[in-house]
Amino acid sequence: YANDVDPKKRGMYVGRFGDDGHFHLGDVWDTAGVVARIDGRPGLATASFPCVDLSLAGRGRGFEGTHSSTFFGFVRVLEELGERRPPMVLLENVAGFLTSAGGKDFEAAAKALAGLGYRLDAFTLDAAMFVPQSRPRVFVVGVDERLEPAGAVAQSPQGWFGDAWSERVEAADRRIRPPRLTELMRSIELPTGWIAFDVPAPGQRPAHVAQVIDRDDGQDWWDEAAVSKHRDMMHDRHRERVDAASAAGETFVGTIFRRKRDGRTRAEVRFDGVAGCLRTPRGGSARQIVIVVEGGRLRMRWMSPREYARLQGAPDFPLAPNVVQSLFGFGDAVCVPAVQWIDRHVLSPTFAESTTRRRKPGGRQPDARPAPADHAGGEGKEHVA
Repeated sequence: YANDVDPKKRGMYVGRFGDDGHFHLGDVWDTAGVVARIDGRPGLATASFPCVDLSLAGRGRGFEGTHSSTFFGFVRVLEELGERRPPMVLLENVAGFLTSAGGKDFEAAAKALAGLGYRLDAFTLDAAMFVPQSRPRVFVVGVDERLEPAGAVAQSPQGWFGDAWSERVEAADRRIRPPRLTELMRSIELPTGWIAFDVPAPGQRPAHVAQVIDRDDGQDWWDEAAVSKHRDMMHDRHRERVDAASAAGETFVGTIFRRKRDGRTRAEVRFDGVAGCLRTPRGGSARQIVIVVEGGRLRMRWMSPREYARLQGAPDFPLAPNVVQSLFGFGDAVCVPAVQWIDRHVLSPTFAESTTRRRKPGGRQPDARPAPADHAGGEGKEHVA
């Protein structure tokens, strides 16, 4: 079962996974309609709920906003499933999830899941650990409190700082468990308690953004006037570096975002080999620009949908019929290698445990089925696998 309210998202999903009827185009708040479509007991429920109100674009409305509060529609579905509730839950959202309403929104979400009987862990992953795109995201994993997931350690009921949970949380790479997150986890008391999986930081270095950018003459490169206009919009330091590369005959491939700075629009260039976070194309500031200096020539153009797909770790994902639809889909999506990393270190081992070990006394063996590891969803999607 998969759900989204946007018919264009459905179009992209069906283009990849086929139209066998499991995609439900509708509002997740239609609890009865959602539950009626879910057969048996799923092994995993994921919610990549709308991030608008948790980001700067949402002006800090958080769960008071009409978009991000969709999370509670997802919670209501889980509640209604009752004994068919999946043994695992996975949430994904922007880094602003940790600061929205001073951390109260994160606390509300954690307590809502714990109230359904899930023990929780939380960590962050940046797509830049896997692909050349800066895309930090917060992930929350919920595990049925009657399960003992392999490799996870539980927080001491007394909240001791010297317990195994505290030691694991404190020893983790700060990219995985940043101070703000660990502070929240320590301060939020859950009826089920917190657990901590051993989620390592990826060790490999991702490719340079130049490796995902097409540089042939067949691309839709801008004319000289548009290139000159954006060169003039650069900060002096950025323009000097671009001009120096051109004068020296060096090759440079990067990306540009247009942003308002001190009342004027700036073309900000990234020189670190990493693209900025992909966004849905709402206005010129949201869409990335490709910049290439090669053979003394300066070229620019809008980043293409295929390049968006590569930066999301789904290079062969079928494109939508038009550019904007594709950009919306990929701009709202979750980076595939990041989810695969979570699957490898958390989801699949826990699923294996749930099907081979008995629950605590009085419980029963869960009737769970695994989800495909490459099932990529958008940030407005509720996906029950």
